[in-house]
Amino acid sequence: MKFLYISIILIITNPISGYDRITGLEFVSRSEVIATNGMAATSHPLATQTAISILKAGGNAIDAAIAANAVLGLVEPTGCGIGGDLFAIVWSAEDKKLYGLNSSGPAPKNISIDKLREEGIDKIPPYGALPVTVPGAVAGWNALHSKFGSLDFELLFDDAISYAENGFPVSELIAYYLNRSSEVFKDYPNFSDIWMKNGKTPNKGEVFKNEELANTYKKIAEQGRDVFYKGEIAQTIGKFIKEQGGFLSARDFASHKSEWVEPVSINYRGYDVWELPPNGQGIAALQILKILEGYDFSNIKFGSPEHLHLFTEAKKLAFEDRAKYYADMDFVKVPVDKLLSEEYANKRRQLIGKRASKYSAGKISAGETIYMTVADNQGTMVSLIQSNYRGMGSGMAPPKLGFMLQDRGELFSLKRGQANSLEPGKRPFHTIIPAFVTKDGKPFLSFGVMGGDFQPMGHTQIIMNLIDFKMNLQEAGDAPRWDHTGGATPTGNKTINTGMIRVESGIPYTTVRGLMDRGHKVGFARGIYGCLLYTSPSPRDS
Repeated sequence: MKFLYISIILIITNPISGYDRITGLEFVSRSEVIATNGMAATSHPLATQTAISILKAGGNAIDAAIAANAVLGLVEPTGCGIGGDLFAIVWSAEDKKLYGLNSSGPAPKNISIDKLREEGIDKIPPYGALPVTVPGAVAGWNALHSKFGSLDFELLFDDAISYAENGFPVSELIAYYLNRSSEVFKDYPNFSDIWMKNGKTPNKGEVFKNEELANTYKKIAEQGRDVFYKGEIAQTIGKFIKEQGGFLSARDFASHKSEWVEPVSINYRGYDVWELPPNGQGIAALQILKILEGYDFSNIKFGSPEHLHLFTEAKKLAFEDRAKYYADMDFVKVPVDKLLSEEYANKRRQLIGKRASKYSAGKISAGETIYMTVADNQGTMVSLIQSNYRGMGSGMAPPKLGFMLQDRGELFSLKRGQANSLEPGKRPFHTIIPAFVTKDGKPFLSFGVMGGDFQPMGHTQIIMNLIDFKMNLQEAGDAPRWDHTGGATPTGNKTINTGMIRVESGIPYTTVRGLMDRGHKVGFARGIYGCLLYTSPSPRDS
């Protein structure tokens, strides 16, 4: 692989103002970046630098991704960390095939709907000990490195440990989110000791240290996975959660394992788009694309009322199925093949009319995240996503470890008989999804997006921008975005109306007005669309 492209897209774009560049569409911020020996895209420059340094030291894409993820857990604790879960799709240059990794953790074995009902709980709260599930990130690092890594595991933590011990300047956005998190978590145990050492969270540009996380990373680097899942870290977390009234125990950690899974795909106009099967929501993007493939977008302008209308209705249809069917496939049979079939897409497409509608799931017989991607000079590529879920997570920061535990358990339904109903040892529905595209059996694009429920919509928009609207990578990421809220959810909420389309400022008012004419409610929102990151081989090598 001679050339790699990368686009790193800002959280907010404002295409109306334009950039007055010589090349590219009016909303494009810069040219595509091209490199010869590897590429890394993360949401923080220190993490990207770490990934590049690992590649220069002879490590491969997997080594670089793990090292960068460790740095991100330190510098962006509002979005990720070793208290959260991890998913990845890997293109092996040696095997010329894709591998999928599900490293999400299950609910405690000692929890149940009955026990929560006895305590008067009818919905799992977002904070505290109850929504905490086993964090899978460290197990995911181990699984990735054991299968594909080349450098010694211990070497991958050098930068993260150094930054944690010596300090790093806090970025503007992370300073903002830390301050917001402190409003919720400042009275939770150990939060202030880690992130409010001087009585407040660090300001933009302030040098911040996390010596406790440095010590935790040292233990993981030296002793590997077992110290986290079978050793003192697991014991510390289990004791802490019990004291806080939760169910997660050291026994739950000891039995946790990552799972290698087969990625699933649909062909969209000659390109194979790959996602991971549930308990994540990746196949929602495939369902949306399968429905939209039935329309000829060569005569539909990007950002037009027709474009956004068709997209939104397809999304609604897919998300109704998401709410009804998506769940841990070790506990329920998810009809993946049926949901992605031509026959089913045709039936669902026929429900779309000229106005905004409300739908039900099809009948089948039978917010806060980091994303990163790395490619090396051998052609191995990894699409990796990792998260604590809601902001920083549950508020549960075990003593002296320097990180917060996730609150993914909030996404279980406590209504019995649903696919995503809470069960002991079951993995909750997940929003974080990595993605990959191949063409003619060769890698074309490794990509992903942050943003909770937006992620399948973001994946679909990028694919359409590239294939239907013939944009280059940078244009596809800089293009104005939109999402749709409302509808049924895997936690048991039902559809009550047609929801709302929220658009970035770059969507013209003529489109907003056209959507209103079709019966849509339209609004505006900031900071909800995530950050889009890519690595891709050059077309010259495809």
